[in-house]
Amino acid sequence: MQALRSPGADGGVVAPARTGDEIRVSVVIPNYNYARFIGDAIDSALALDWPHVEVIVVDDGSTDGSREVMARYGQRITALHQDNQGQVGACNTGFAACRGNVVIFLDSDDVLDPSVVREAAAVWRPGLSKVQFQMRSVDAALRPLGSVLPQYHMVPTPEEARRWVMTTSAYPTPPGSGNVYSREFLQKIFPLDHAGGRAADSCCIAAAPYLGDVITVPKPLVSYRIHGQNDGAFSELDTLRFGREVTRATQLFAYAQRTAARVGIQVPDDAVRYSLTLLPYRVASYRLAPASHPLPRDNRLNLLGDLLRSWGRPQGMRLQARAAIALWTMLVLVAPAPLARRLVLWRFAPGTRPKLLMQSLRQLGVVR
Repeated sequence: MQALRSPGADGGVVAPARTGDEIRVSVVIPNYNYARFIGDAIDSALALDWPHVEVIVVDDGSTDGSREVMARYGQRITALHQDNQGQVGACNTGFAACRGNVVIFLDSDDVLDPSVVREAAAVWRPGLSKVQFQMRSVDAALRPLGSVLPQYHMVPTPEEARRWVMTTSAYPTPPGSGNVYSREFLQKIFPLDHAGGRAADSCCIAAAPYLGDVITVPKPLVSYRIHGQNDGAFSELDTLRFGREVTRATQLFAYAQRTAARVGIQVPDDAVRYSLTLLPYRVASYRLAPASHPLPRDNRLNLLGDLLRSWGRPQGMRLQARAAIALWTMLVLVAPAPLARRLVLWRFAPGTRPKLLMQSLRQLGVVR
């Protein structure tokens, strides 16, 4: 698409003609002790191919050299410093300070492609809550690991995303940095609390289909670093982490139910049981750490039952992907402990998968 923008009266940017809205972008970067990565994140925000961008970096009480890195950028960024409040508190501070009507919350270990705003502008329209992209997995040195997330097996319309999340509590979505939000949407949910756990992106992602339209652009336009310290990525097996993820998901589902009720949408209490996205976390938690698994009703029989009931519920997965989850679930539930651990690691840490397995998954269309 050509001529995506034209100068605004104040030197800003006018969105595509069909919206008539000026697109002013705020990139909010919450940071805590990521001095070795934050420079890359700031550089990527400053390099966006869009004339009207502000970059706000909120340092959340770092004790490493993060503030020295931030200081090197001078007036090119807005640097805010606060005592440690966690990612939610840092994002609240950044959102309160930003002025854009389009907002990206960029994790300080991730990197944006220069074209991400231009791609969002091409589909922007009134009534959106967010535009979402794919993210390519990279290592600490930004070397590609050969996988992207999420796997958009089918690109959902806004109506499909809303229907899927109502019936299964899930829709295909990237984590925080892969989303470009409407300020109008964010104002309905900010300031955030910890209803979705420690991660600030959780509530934004959960509320988006209910409070606006979600537009999906199936292109990897953000680099998602996997380095062993980030909250959402797996590089080695932490058996207790799966239970924490299940707890966070169930808390987030309750938040989503409340949000939906605000606009007259009733979400069934059992919808969360039919998420094929959450099911592998439940299986891994139950199988590897049963004593601390947070859902008492889960056992082999109930997990297999939920798998069967989930099978016919659309949630954005192709037949190959659903079949892979079903086969993986059954194997993990019956395999000896050492093999079960290995299968869980391969599922959640793509970089550890044998090359032959990755080739087979690609040939079968399970991953791309």
